[in-house]
Amino acid sequence: MTDDNPTRSAHPLRVGVAVPTGGLNIRAVATGMLVVMAIVFVSAKYFQDVHPAVGFVRAFAEAAMVGGLADWFAVTALFRHPMGLPIPHTAIVPRNKNRIGDTLARFLLTNFLLPRLIARKMQSVDIAGAVGKFLSQPGEGGGRLKLGASRIIADGLGALDQQRLGGMVKSAIADRLRELDVAPLLGQALQAALAEGRHQPLLDAMVKWGSKTLELNAHLIHQMVHDNSNAIVRFTGLDESISNRIVAGLGKLLAEMAEEPDHPLRLRVEEGLAKMSLDLQHDPEVQAKVARVRDELLENKAVKRWLDGLWEQGRGALLKAARDPDTMLAGRLGELVTQFGAMLGEDAHIKRTLNRYARRAVVGAVDSYGETALKLVSDTIRSWDAKTITDRLENAVGDDLQYIRINGTLVGGLVGVLIHTVDVLL
Repeated sequence: MTDDNPTRSAHPLRVGVAVPTGGLNIRAVATGMLVVMAIVFVSAKYFQDVHPAVGFVRAFAEAAMVGGLADWFAVTALFRHPMGLPIPHTAIVPRNKNRIGDTLARFLLTNFLLPRLIARKMQSVDIAGAVGKFLSQPGEGGGRLKLGASRIIADGLGALDQQRLGGMVKSAIADRLRELDVAPLLGQALQAALAEGRHQPLLDAMVKWGSKTLELNAHLIHQMVHDNSNAIVRFTGLDESISNRIVAGLGKLLAEMAEEPDHPLRLRVEEGLAKMSLDLQHDPEVQAKVARVRDELLENKAVKRWLDGLWEQGRGALLKAARDPDTMLAGRLGELVTQFGAMLGEDAHIKRTLNRYARRAVVGAVDSYGETALKLVSDTIRSWDAKTITDRLENAVGDDLQYIRINGTLVGGLVGVLIHTVDVLL
């Protein structure tokens, strides 16, 4: 196994020996030490009569070989059969991978994903405060927020079928408009306008329009009176006199209405508008007529073309803003987001409410889906083949497996020296 974690701060039982790891194959180091101990043992065996101290070297090398071989067997037996031999109780991990997956899932479920433990932990987590800080400090979180929001919106709009999406949006708008009870809203708006006198400019404009229309179409009135008069009236010229009086009377009436806010005819118009506002709010027959007009308008081709244009304009503007993170949260929207973040950080009641909601949501999700998530862990491990799980566990443990062999060699050698010393002394 190659060195997947070349730098480690501490290793178990290095017997005071600092073994550099940078760029080294620790497996080769452990195997090399075993080979060196074998060479030292053979050499010490050959020269053991030269000096009594050679016996200590031989004892060290002999015991070191035993310790190194024993730990090599133990480490190898965890993941595979030593030397490919089907020795009982070896290749422990591959043979028990299903049980390991089930045990790991049960361990996580019974020790970590318990609703009461999650609830206790969530009590110390200030989610609302963190969100508030993220939103209210553009220098720290605003850039990430703009970039993330723009990327999500742009990718989402780009991934969706625009024809289908446009149809859904336009259909949703039309459905909402059909569900909208327009008549009471119009009645309330008209009633409020009458109460505040906002209808007066409209009446003034209508009177001026009437005067201008009368001035431009006076000849039509003259022609109408002439065509409907008998020959005697036309012969005497009374038709022209009558038409002049009619035009003059209408002009005078319109002038008086323009100059007198309390003119009786204006008051009658206001009474009619007031009655209309009440009928719009309370008369089912009037409301039904307004609803029919609303539906006919929505079915009108011109209105449908307007909705199409509205969708295309909105989609284009949204895509343009989404592709530019600097403008995504600019202007009023950015101010509202910042203000909302500041409110989350300052308002204790809102913060407490949101944190309680988040805690309940997390605990509810763990309670409802915890077992499903852990079953996924168990099923995933079950689906791995023996080589996959062996490689992943070896990589996860890293060099420590080989340091077990190195430590076993060194500790075995020291124990051999100790036993040899006791043997010599006794």
